[in-house]
Amino acid sequence: MSNDQRINRMLIVGPSWVGDTVMAQSLLKLLRQIHDDMEITVLAPSWSQALLARMPEVDHAIELPFGHGELKLLRRREFARKLKGQFDSAIILPNSFKSALIPFFAGVGQRTGWQGEFRNMLLTDCRKLDPGKYPLMVQRFLALGLVPGAGLITDIPRPDLHSDSIHARKTARELNLDCDNKILAICPGAEFGEAKQWPASHYARLCEIASANEWKIWIIGSANDREVATEIFDQIDLNTRSSCVNVTGNTSLSQVVDLLYLAGAVVSNDSGLMHIAAAVGCPVVALYGSTSPDFTPPMADRVKSLTTDIACRPCFKRICPLGHKRCLTEISAERVYKELSKLTEM
Repeated sequence: MSNDQRINRMLIVGPSWVGDTVMAQSLLKLLRQIHDDMEITVLAPSWSQALLARMPEVDHAIELPFGHGELKLLRRREFARKLKGQFDSAIILPNSFKSALIPFFAGVGQRTGWQGEFRNMLLTDCRKLDPGKYPLMVQRFLALGLVPGAGLITDIPRPDLHSDSIHARKTARELNLDCDNKILAICPGAEFGEAKQWPASHYARLCEIASANEWKIWIIGSANDREVATEIFDQIDLNTRSSCVNVTGNTSLSQVVDLLYLAGAVVSNDSGLMHIAAAVGCPVVALYGSTSPDFTPPMADRVKSLTTDIACRPCFKRICPLGHKRCLTEISAERVYKELSKLTEM
């Protein structure tokens, strides 16, 4: 095959967070629209393979064999040697120094990314970010797929994680879940920190309201969310508990995608599961405390983002610096259920 006929081989170094990985699908969709001959490979942590498998834009996925925060310079260099000659260009989505090392060591000819952590020398196309020009994180991802100075993309390709009813229902059966009723999934965790977590007492009250209106409730999250999920379950009144199932920490990420696909609605903190729920087409009420929907909104039609208008938010802190967390405590369960009802009537 001559050079002008060769497939354009792109390596994407993927994000380290669930929500960012979902949003990165918008970039993959854009690349597909612009380059129909492109072969896309995503290099990302092992947990992300469950999400990449749901993205038809991904031709190949490579597991990154390093933990979050691990430098391991020599091992990265050795790993990169196996990738030499396989890619023509690379886009590095994380802004860290270490995320740019493998494309550099692999000798990828064009290496594009935003400036960050003194990594200019590792990139051939190192761009200085103007936050005012790209207010959304997803727009910052998309800009790296375009030539420098290209205009802002406002018609953003939306993430769309593939699932289907037959496969999803099989997952529910494997978990002994009844999905023939009206299902409300609540996602009370947030890896970033407690300043993004709606109080357990508010979630418990929401479960009681939803149960009284004939919803069955699934509490969903990772093993890290077991404590808050148990706290919620313990605060639910005894009459409501029969309507609730807590599967937190007992599911794979792939199974979580299926469960959120089956849900009739989702109430979630600003978290990775919020973005997954939106990407499978489920109505989502998203609760924002220290963070902002003006930066990382769920990208779907049937979404309602709830915030408070207190002066100190968004602070983007992991723990409330003032100790009151009013940005979340002042969002009532009654308000959330009202918005949930509106979404599910659309």
